[in-house]
Amino acid sequence: MARTPSNMLPLGTIAPEFHLKDTNSNYSYSFADLKGKKGTLVLFICNHCPFVHHVIDEVIKVSNDYRIQGLGIIAISSNDIINYPQDAPELMTEFAFQHRFEFPYLFDATQEVAKAYDAACTPDFYLFDNQNKLVYRGQLDDSRPGNGIPLSGSDLRSAIEGVINNGSINPNQKPSLGCNIKWKE
Repeated sequence: MARTPSNMLPLGTIAPEFHLKDTNSNYSYSFADLKGKKGTLVLFICNHCPFVHHVIDEVIKVSNDYRIQGLGIIAISSNDIINYPQDAPELMTEFAFQHRFEFPYLFDATQEVAKAYDAACTPDFYLFDNQNKLVYRGQLDDSRPGNGIPLSGSDLRSAIEGVINNGSINPNQKPSLGCNIKWKE
């Protein structure tokens, strides 16, 4: 597993718009359709990445804790499904069902959305405020597969609390670390 860090898109960047198919519902959605009243979390994940498997239960807890408080949550997979068929849309649906996603899991077939967000790894987290400005990008917390640090979601949760409660967000943000996005050749 390649250990790839986030590219750290500049804070203040306006959320790139997109229109992608949701593998859970077969509807297509834009960022504007899914954004939350208080803010929006966009996460790039995939089905097979051990880093995603390591954090997915905490991601679901974060979603359940903040969705009801006005946070929109959007998961996107951008991996090349020709070389990585385990990330195909029908398996995305299965992965979302297995982990009880209460948010859309969108497929970025062209990889244009991942490029627009400068996404580099899975998982990669982007938190936007209610004006669609990037206020956090980076890690869930310091836990990684095999490092013995328990999952808490502390870094992301702290940023979400700032968005939900109009508080401050620490500008010193650590990149996420995960498998590289599987780019098409």
